[in-house]
Amino acid sequence: MGRKIHPIGFRLKINRDWDARWYAEGNRYRDLLLEDFDIRRFVEKELKPAGVSKVEIERHPNQVQVTVFTAKPGIVIGRKGESVKKLRQTLETRTGKKVKVEVEEVEKPDLDARLVGENIAMQLEKRIGHSRAMKRAIGQALRQGALGVKIMVSGRLGGAEMSRTEYQMEGRVPRNTLRSNIDFARTEAYTGYGVIGIKVWIYKGDILTEMEKPEPTDVYVSQ
Repeated sequence: MGRKIHPIGFRLKINRDWDARWYAEGNRYRDLLLEDFDIRRFVEKELKPAGVSKVEIERHPNQVQVTVFTAKPGIVIGRKGESVKKLRQTLETRTGKKVKVEVEEVEKPDLDARLVGENIAMQLEKRIGHSRAMKRAIGQALRQGALGVKIMVSGRLGGAEMSRTEYQMEGRVPRNTLRSNIDFARTEAYTGYGVIGIKVWIYKGDILTEMEKPEPTDVYVSQ
């Protein structure tokens, strides 16, 4: 049995930051963690048509800041900010705290692993072939500048009696290199013949530290 490490958790504090930034001890930590889960589930369910990539939560002494990363910020904000105002009021009611909602746009949805996985899941639910959906997603990501993409699907593919796992990969995806900027996500497609799991890896290049960056060679030296 293979040992599997989450690509994002593997790179925390190296080239990735936490999606939740706060500190608590004892039972308070448990309560706030459950509250984070509730906020994320609610936001992702309410804003499903907006293509939510991730939800970051940052806590201050008297305020909870929720940052929503979405491919369609217009849907989240609504006309004259009505939708985001309603979302903020609902979150304040659920948490009993003052909530500030920020909206960030995902400029290249084809390079976001979560959005790519949800797009493939939507195609599988519409009975589009898994090979075609994976190939199309990989091609779009590479055209947007990805250096490598790997997509894996598992389940009763095509309605087969026995489940199996298939994957497609183009470019290079160095999952063991800590400085590699790899976006990873897991999603599920709910089809008429069962649940199909989807994993997406997108390699966007290396993030070098200050010590690893090459020194400039075009420096003028006086004679």
